[in-house]
Amino acid sequence: MSAPHWPTDGQDWPARETSRFIKAGGVNWHVQVSGLAAPAPVCLLLHGTAASTHSWRDLAPLLGRHFTVIAPDLPGHGFSSRLARPSPADVGAAVAALTDALGLAPALTIGHSAGAALALTMAEKRLAPPRAIISLGGALLPFPGMAGKLFPAMARMLFVNPFMPELFAMRARTPGEVGRFLARSTGSQIDARGIELYERLMRSSGHVGGALALMANWNLEPLEAALPGLDLPVLLAHGENDTTIPPSVATKVAGRLPNARPLILPGLGHLAHEEAPEAHAKLILDFARETGILP
Repeated sequence: MSAPHWPTDGQDWPARETSRFIKAGGVNWHVQVSGLAAPAPVCLLLHGTAASTHSWRDLAPLLGRHFTVIAPDLPGHGFSSRLARPSPADVGAAVAALTDALGLAPALTIGHSAGAALALTMAEKRLAPPRAIISLGGALLPFPGMAGKLFPAMARMLFVNPFMPELFAMRARTPGEVGRFLARSTGSQIDARGIELYERLMRSSGHVGGALALMANWNLEPLEAALPGLDLPVLLAHGENDTTIPPSVATKVAGRLPNARPLILPGLGHLAHEEAPEAHAKLILDFARETGILP
């Protein structure tokens, strides 16, 4: 499988000047470090499945006015290498090793979709634990009933078939297909630049294979059981038009966490932070001030 190639695919990558490559926790990471220097509080950004650092292209600069911002490509995604077994716990341990290697301990962790589940898993396991967490469209609960067992099994079947990532990538090379897929599957309308960057990634069988590997190893039952013991401030922001993860998940999870509240965002889909970065920067800064992370 061919992974995205930094010298060519990354030559005009958003915030390329903040990119660096670091080996930690068994991964050769592509990570972007931006914003204010110490002693500014550190904000860790964790993207969702099949995304990369590009999904923070408009939000990270706004947060960088107040934080030191760390945004990695998750293992097997974008320009980061794979992890042998990308379960939530193993990916969390690798991310914690990355923050240790950078010498930057997060005060606030923000996760989108699967990245939100990763953020909560890391907090529960005391892996680079932050003072507070923000979930954006969080994929935080197992699929109900048989779907919860069938989904990872199907992902494993697709992952072990060496032809499937290339078939997905070939489909993504059809003009307009990625844009139509994003609109249909997320309920979001993002700009042309964002669609072009997703196209660049999804046309790479290596990136697709990394996303399938993550899904094949993704088990949220331990996190669901641990929710009542996660006693730190959590904001669960969710687009009301999200067609990937129902907004009701935010309300359900808020009811199981000791110190959490849901925030439903009108008119936005699963990629809400890409649709409305300024509004997200405001709600993030307000929450950071409310929790004492920012003055």
